Amino acid sequence: MKYSKLGKSDLNVSKICLGCMGFGDSSNGQHSWTINEESTREIIKYALENGINFFDTAIAYQNGTSEKFVGKALRDFAGRDDFIIATKFLPRTVDEIQNNVNGQKHIENSLNQSLKNLGLDYVDLYIYHMWDYNTPMEEIMEGLHNAVKSGKARYIGISNCYAWQLAKANYYARYNNLTEFVSMQGHYNLIAREEEREMIPFCKSENISYTPYSPLASGRLSRLVGTTSKRFEEDSYAHFKYDKTAETDEIIIRRVTEIAEKLGVSMTEVSLAWLQSKITSCVMGATKLSHIDGAVKSSELVLSDEDCAYLEECYVPHELVGVMAQNGKQKGGNVV
Repeated sequence: MKYSKLGKSDLNVSKICLGCMGFGDSSNGQHSWTINEESTREIIKYALENGINFFDTAIAYQNGTSEKFVGKALRDFAGRDDFIIATKFLPRTVDEIQNNVNGQKHIENSLNQSLKNLGLDYVDLYIYHMWDYNTPMEEIMEGLHNAVKSGKARYIGISNCYAWQLAKANYYARYNNLTEFVSMQGHYNLIAREEEREMIPFCKSENISYTPYSPLASGRLSRLVGTTSKRFEEDSYAHFKYDKTAETDEIIIRRVTEIAEKLGVSMTEVSLAWLQSKITSCVMGATKLSHIDGAVKSSELVLSDEDCAYLEECYVPHELVGVMAQNGKQKGGNVV
């Protein structure tokens, strides 16, 4: 496994970050395809044994049960200095707004609950899960700064925002001597490359690590066209993100298959190797041990310039999907 520095922090993170959205009580949350605690523990133990030290969860994942499963496994299988844990908080709820719970207090309450779920005294990276259009940005940055100053979070990151929002927040923090974001987590893979327009160049210019989620497009970049899986059948949110562009995306997916066959490797290795050449660490979910194997192998694969060009040349512009498709209107429900 290879490791990279996370932005301006002193955290050395594995090139593969284990995304934990697939862990948690399947009867208690947004997704029906998540795996139970026993299977979660098996995968986390295997990930640690294979050099993965970076784990990403969220308070929203299966109503906190992902945090509970992940925290217990990490405490049992590793020393606190042997893993880097990130979790995320959601925007304020309607009830909080009506009851005058401001942004600072919301962050304090959310982080305390996450730490309780995880069974930890602090997290290494606390991530603003999506831009809160109903809370002043200044309150969010003050609240995150308080989290770091309290020792409950070492660094802060952000996810699902526009480049101008990240710039506005970090420059506000810099001007006011507050904590700045060291990482950005967005939607980026071979069939979703809109982040190349502004966000990725901005992050590179500011030494902010880019850690994309959905690197395999919910499995689409790791399976032969026409094959399926439990997640593929049941993940309605992934269908929302990818079905509209399935016809044009299929061309790229078939090229991933071609290169995998030519090199004698898996489609997962090809898709992740392409991505890892461009970013700090990719957040990849796993619900089977074999998913870890492919991810680990990808960190050793180097694609030629010709192969990369072949994978990239058929991409056409896509509309923003998922959280970013909401155009500044928080509709609740789906989170990644």
